[in-house]
Amino acid sequence: MTAATHSTLFPQVPDSADAVLEGLDPEQREVATALHGPVCVLAGAGTGKTRAITHRIAYGVRAGILHPSSVLAVTFTNRAAGEMRGRLRQLGAGGVQARTFHSAALRQLQYFWPKAIGGAMPRLVDRKIQLVADAAAACRIRLDRGELRDVTAEIEWSKVTQTVPADYAPAAAKAGRESPRDPAEIAQLYAAYEDVKRERSVIDFEDVLLLTVAVLQDRHDIAEQIRAQYQHFVVDEYQDVSPLQQRLLELWLGERDSLCVVGDASQTIYSFTGATPDHLLDFRTRHPGATVVKLVRDYRSTPQVVHLANGLLAQARGRAADHRLELVSQRAAGPEPVYAEYTDEPAEAEGAARRIRELVDSGVPASEIAVLFRTNAQSETYEQALADAAVPYQLRGAERFFDRPEVRKAGIALRGAARFGGNDSLLDDVVDLPSQVRAVLSGEGWTTQPPAGSGAVRERWESLAALVNLAQDFAAARPAATLADLVAELDERANAQHAPTVQGVTLASLHSAKGLEWDVVFLVGVAEGMMPITYAKTDEQIEEERRLLYVGVTRAREHLHVSWALSRSPGGRPSRRPSRFLDGLRPGSPATAGRTAAGGAGGIERGIPGTRGSAPKRAQRVPARCRVCGRTLTDPGEMKLMRCDDCPSGMNEGLYERLREWRADQARSSGQPAFCVFTDRTLMAIAESAPDDERELARIPGVGMRKLTRYGADVLAICAGQSLAERTDQD
Repeated sequence: MTAATHSTLFPQVPDSADAVLEGLDPEQREVATALHGPVCVLAGAGTGKTRAITHRIAYGVRAGILHPSSVLAVTFTNRAAGEMRGRLRQLGAGGVQARTFHSAALRQLQYFWPKAIGGAMPRLVDRKIQLVADAAAACRIRLDRGELRDVTAEIEWSKVTQTVPADYAPAAAKAGRESPRDPAEIAQLYAAYEDVKRERSVIDFEDVLLLTVAVLQDRHDIAEQIRAQYQHFVVDEYQDVSPLQQRLLELWLGERDSLCVVGDASQTIYSFTGATPDHLLDFRTRHPGATVVKLVRDYRSTPQVVHLANGLLAQARGRAADHRLELVSQRAAGPEPVYAEYTDEPAEAEGAARRIRELVDSGVPASEIAVLFRTNAQSETYEQALADAAVPYQLRGAERFFDRPEVRKAGIALRGAARFGGNDSLLDDVVDLPSQVRAVLSGEGWTTQPPAGSGAVRERWESLAALVNLAQDFAAARPAATLADLVAELDERANAQHAPTVQGVTLASLHSAKGLEWDVVFLVGVAEGMMPITYAKTDEQIEEERRLLYVGVTRAREHLHVSWALSRSPGGRPSRRPSRFLDGLRPGSPATAGRTAAGGAGGIERGIPGTRGSAPKRAQRVPARCRVCGRTLTDPGEMKLMRCDDCPSGMNEGLYERLREWRADQARSSGQPAFCVFTDRTLMAIAESAPDDERELARIPGVGMRKLTRYGADVLAICAGQSLAERTDQD
């Protein structure tokens, strides 16, 4: 249950720009009105960060300061992007692009592929497992299902950190990663995986970002076209940005500083995927002129829940902990968190199910209750316990609401009734919109009372009941609405993946629960070996486990139940103990020395006067001039060659061909397109100037420091007429 669905579903659109600001607290209002220059919002859990940034965009649009089509809001999940689009629409700021990094990059890559590369764009595969399995078979390496997942994760991490196969082993060692197999073997599998993709003309999701970055780096004309389209950027969950995503963001921005980032280092829980909070924590260093706003007023949770959350972070260590925020609850007092110990895991699940049954019977909606666990493997025990207690549930991360067969069929039926309702006998005796919807969906399996049990039949009924409830809310907000209006609303929500609430207890992993909230949360399995997880060995990994528990605690609005089991199975040895993270926080546990809050209270920090923009200040560009005739160059291709197209080139054709052959070998070995090594224009410029040393080579546009370090020695050897074999012998 998100904050958006918990609040009024269909609020009135504000009638003016100033009305958009109504109801914001002082810090949120500062975010909403800080529309120029770099802005960094440090937002604690439950402090209304999505509200602040959507009102910021809406205020800018409604005040005429931002044009909707010039704003790109970027987040990390389709659900979050859909929710953002829905909120902006409710604020009267439709037309703003709210997308994930991958969605925005894919759209740009598809559009510019014919111009930048030519031909048909390779097919995008949505799952890597089979390709990794085929790569392993080609290498004669046997991988079981678990190893396939682990190797796939290592390949994904390598790509988002821009690590090529040859560099995997040292990069993994430097990052402190524990490779699931020998690093040399992982590198071999990674290279084979890239070969398989190339042979089948397919790309994966990481390639979408890598290729977009490559195009924007090498084609200044395309980069400028995108920058002309998008002039204002907002990035949500900035603590989860990977190095590759940060590079893409920098290329989108160019020389500009019209950027607003939002994040919380204490909610960094995806570092295993390459995410790092460093970009968030270093924002003020890179942008000394930035406005920094801290949001610490917690509107979600009671003081009792907030006290536990603050207590968890007070024991934390590391850089993220040094920048944590001390939350201040804005809600009335509630019950203290409940701690429970059980003999074994089935008893723990039965205890949770029994308490949930009592809550549902007392009137708490099942959709306002969640059971959160560390690993997906824990789900089955709770599914069985809830089914035995006749409590409906839904698995977080299962099929998306609008993709469910019963929802698609219901949409078709409602659309048909909207068009031809006059000929439908079902609608003869109904006049209001909710009655019409109930009448139509009764033909699809909806009944006034839910079916018994909690299987597939109950799940289908819950989906249809969610549509019935949505129709009631829609009619209450818009009394004159017709069935056609509701169908249009459903289409908007399907496009935005803004699903209505399904009546069922949510079962979810802690990772998948991020960004959600419920009235009642059961945190289960909070024992050593599970929280922190057994394989968390280093200090950094332990601290990420603590942050994961912090995320779980802050999902609760009012009631929080924390439990653990002393053994896994009935009759097992009771050797487990409660998580060390609860020491000093649960009753009767040993105290742990805490720390003072480094992040401090909320507030606003102004940028250093006169230092607006990035730091250090970039040098003014000197106009590029043709090295033959001296004319000022403006065309990106001519600038790369440092001469006019119609001026004599003097290019060494033999050198150019040797460079092309070398580039093809490099592309094959690294699994990249040839232009990612060097573009044709850059090779032509190298062949024309035939540089003698690194200094001369570095002056050629398209040869940056990274490529100079990686390829410089080879290129200079080729320019000197040496074969690479000779150079290796000399080394």
